[in-house]
Amino acid sequence: MSEFENATTPPPPPTTGGSTQEDRTMALVAHLLGILTSFIGPLVIWLINKDKNPNSFVVDQSKEALNFQITLVIVYIIGIILSVILIGALINLLAWLACIIFSIVGAVKANSGEAYRYPFALRLIK
Repeated sequence: MSEFENATTPPPPPTTGGSTQEDRTMALVAHLLGILTSFIGPLVIWLINKDKNPNSFVVDQSKEALNFQITLVIVYIIGIILSVILIGALINLLAWLACIIFSIVGAVKANSGEAYRYPFALRLIK
């Protein structure tokens, strides 16, 4: 009996469980809506998709965008309070620039199918 008689065929290569183009587009929209609508846009996308598949790419990225936008709202409120001593205007300007830059980076990464994590965000929605 040769050693090859008991050999089995190798298993097929694993299929990638990547996200579909529709999922990537919805994740892109979640990140970009944060620029225009603050936390409302990502919240709507998360609420629509959270019950369909709780572990999907869209749910993950919309939660990430929502957490970042909630963090920015908190920073904006702190900036408004600190505008009494004139540093608040600078804080709000920097928060606005961070919103634009990081949201665009997140949208580009989400469109390519990569999960993006913002450099600073309170993880309030888990």
